[in-house]
This record gives sequence, structure tokens and C-alpha cells, in this order.
Amino acid sequence: MNQLLNRNCLYRVIVFFGAFFILQATTQAQVYKWAKKTFNKYFNDTTASTKPKFIAYPVISFTPETSWEFGASALYVYYANRDIANRLSEVSAFTFLTLESQYGLFLDHALYTDKNKYFSLGKIRIQQFPLLYYGIGVNTPEDAIAQVDGFSIAIRERLLRQIKGSLYAGLELDFTQLSGVTFNEKTSTPFVRPQGSSGSTNYGIGIGVVFDERHNVLNARKGIFAEAGFLHYDDAWGSDFSFTNYFLDARYYLPTTKKQVLAYQFLANLVLEDQGSEVPFNQLALMGGESLMRGYYLGRYRDNVLLATQIEYRFLPLPFSKRFGATVFASAGGVAPSVPDLNLSNFVGAGGAGLRFLLFPEKDIFTRFDLAVTSEGLGYYLFIGEAF
Repeated sequence: MNQLLNRNCLYRVIVFFGAFFILQATTQAQVYKWAKKTFNKYFNDTTASTKPKFIAYPVISFTPETSWEFGASALYVYYANRDIANRLSEVSAFTFLTLESQYGLFLDHALYTDKNKYFSLGKIRIQQFPLLYYGIGVNTPEDAIAQVDGFSIAIRERLLRQIKGSLYAGLELDFTQLSGVTFNEKTSTPFVRPQGSSGSTNYGIGIGVVFDERHNVLNARKGIFAEAGFLHYDDAWGSDFSFTNYFLDARYYLPTTKKQVLAYQFLANLVLEDQGSEVPFNQLALMGGESLMRGYYLGRYRDNVLLATQIEYRFLPLPFSKRFGATVFASAGGVAPSVPDLNLSNFVGAGGAGLRFLLFPEKDIFTRFDLAVTSEGLGYYLFIGEAF
């Protein structure tokens, strides 16, 4: 009898563990299948190149000004009419919230219609976010002299029509508002608060000419992109300040091999105040950021005139890899109150290197991590798409 009970117990144990391992194997198989499907969805672009692609992912970061920051990024790319003869259109979004009750929403787009007849290029920035202020000009302290808190809205849009081939022309529009401004001084040395320190609202209207040979805005491999134009702000249509912003952005992409590209950019920005008016500090020419002069905080240097240039060599991908790439880059730039005051001896430099991961193979889109080095420290950047 005991032997029968022991045998029954043994059978039950075998059946139990058998069922357990079968369940485990089935669960693991399902988890593996789900994980593989999810990975392929986001990192293996196996869909046809003509089909639109969407990706969204969480973002967590930490800075002294924001404490912990939690957000999400998204990217949507497509060809008009699903025709790869058209240029690749892209819409990107980023939203965040910090433990310091700061928040923001960023939207960027480069949209082409069928046959590339119309081109819309723009960005939106809505944020309650601290701005570090170092002063105006080249002779500013290494540390910020104030932290500016306020609510800002910036909308920049180009609406362009194809003239012939890669040449476009059309309207340049800009709306910039800074409100609820508080200057929190970070130095004991007295300084004069700049024009617009109590906030302002300005509307810019202008004309732009664009020559664009890029087939993929997020990863241009050959050709030329150049934009020249102006934006005029005037109290006649509701602006708090009257001034004119002239700009030139020229880029050249030279494929040195099938997988390697030499990229070059030159940027000139001139902001001229109208008689009897001044330019608000937040709309002066700003140097730094995640695209040009990486390693410097955006607005680390600001003035009426900005001249900057950069060069980058890209391995997309590396010779021994199908998905991983790398870049090396260097840049130099300077600001001044007027063109005659530009002095090469006052220019600053930056350089660095980056890693790339081929996110969408069928659409040739990489995500980038850049490490930039300046005389004032390091800068880290993580974005989808090349810097320029």
C-alpha cells in the first residue's frame, strides 16, 4: 500500500514538474517571441522601404537645472504616395516632465509633397524650462551669471515651393514668446539685465530661398543644402521689438566611399536692430547646442553676429559592422556686436566623436550618441538622425 502511495506521489511529482517545465517552456517561448517581435519592430526595419515607419521610446535624464527628467520621443518617416523617388519626409516629437515641475513639447518636421513640388520645414518649442544666461558677447564668464525661468513658445516655419529642380523659394515665418520671466542671479557681481528680460512677444515674416539636394534629411549622404533669407519683426504687426534677422546656412555632403561621408557646414547669422529699438536677448544669434558647436550650451555665447563652421567624417556603418557606425567632428565659431568686430582670435573651438546605430536599415536612419569636448568641459548628445 505504501509503495502504491509512494508511486502515486512520484507520478504526481513527475506530472507536476512536467507540467511546470512545459508551462515554463511555453511561457519562455512566448516571452522570447514577444521580445523578438518587439526588437524587430523597433530595431530591424524589415518592412518594405515604401511603407511609413514609426518608433516611440521613453527617455530618462538628469541635469542640475531639472533634477530627474522623464519623457518620451517619437519619430515618423514616410515617402509621399509611398514612392521612394520622393524625398523622405519626417516628423519627430519629444515631450518631458521634470521633478522641478518643468515641462516641454518639441515638434520638428521636414515634409515633401509628391514629386517634391512643395517643401515644409519647421519646428515648435513649447516649454517651462530654465535658461542659463552667461551675458552677451565673447567676454563672458565661464559660469552662468543667471538662471532665467519662464514660459516660452517658439514656432519657426518655412513654406516653400519648387522653382526648378532642387531650388525652392517661399515664406519664412516665426513666432517667439517669452513670458513669466524671472532672473535668478547666480553671481554676486552686479550686471545689467538685457533687453527683453521682462519677456516679449515677436512675430517675424520674411522670404527664404532653399537649394536642397538631400534625399534623406536625417542622413544626407551626398549633395548640397543651402538656405538664405531674412525674417523681419515689426511693431506694425504686433511685435514688441523691431529688428531683422538675416541668415545663411550652407552644407555639403561628399561620399568618399559607399559607406563613408565627409560633411561640412557653414553658418552665418546677422541680427540688426531697427532705429529706436533693440533686440531681445533671447532672439540674438545663439551659439551652441546639439547640432552646431556641440559641446557648448545653446546660448553660451550670444550677440548680433554669429559665424560658425563644422566638419564631420562619418562611417555609416563601420567597415566591420552592419549596424554600428562612428563619426569624428570639429567646429569653430564666434560672435560679435557687428561684422567689423568679428575677430578670429576670439573664436572658440570644439571637437569630438560619436557612435551610430542603424535604427531603420531600409530607410538608412541612424541614432547617434556624440561626445563633444571644449575648453570648458564635455557635452553628451543622444538623438535620432545626424547633427546636420
